[in-house]
Amino acid sequence: MNTRASLIGLGLIVGCGLGVFASGLVGGTTPAVVAAPEPDPVPRRWQLTVTPGPLRVTSVEHQGQSKLYYYMTYKVVNSSDTDLLFTPSFEMANDEGELKRSGRDVPAAVTAKILETLENTFLEDQINIVGTLLQGEENAKEGLVVWPVNTPHVRAIEVFGNGFSGEARTIDAYDPETKGTKRVTLRKTLMLRYQPLGETKATGAESLPVIEQRWIMR
Repeated sequence: MNTRASLIGLGLIVGCGLGVFASGLVGGTTPAVVAAPEPDPVPRRWQLTVTPGPLRVTSVEHQGQSKLYYYMTYKVVNSSDTDLLFTPSFEMANDEGELKRSGRDVPAAVTAKILETLENTFLEDQINIVGTLLQGEENAKEGLVVWPVNTPHVRAIEVFGNGFSGEARTIDAYDPETKGTKRVTLRKTLMLRYQPLGETKATGAESLPVIEQRWIMR
């Protein structure tokens, strides 16, 4: 299956990245799929400055077994004119149809070991980073997100970061369960697309190359 088509097909079901679609009805029965709206070219709502780090793979031993995990660090600065409640969320999708929220099926001990390895006293896990984000570069936060590697052979990976913008839009979207439409709220989301390096394995200091980074409505 073509990688792009696979991710788009996933998006029709769960609203994933490039596959976020709105739809209308043609002749009252057939859903017509159209591309989701683009974010406003000039932000009209608050927007944080987020700098994602590379996506890497590491092997972590837990309870006598070693397992591979993806991890990514990021830095976020509140450049708006007010302090904000920061509640980020990240999801990872691949061309095999998997969609997984960061931290799911990741033991706390595994996250702690990765934090220890990175030796950054300012780095926080996805739970501890939640809270008020004060204005200014001097109050920047640095976060870590982790996913288990469940499928060793994938051809494309996309990461979606939410909670970095106040922009949202409500549209009519096709509902595959009812074959009709439903109101769906899309939020401005940071999308990162990576090119895996063949079979997924611990890459050490190497990172998976980013082939696309942009804002989308998802």
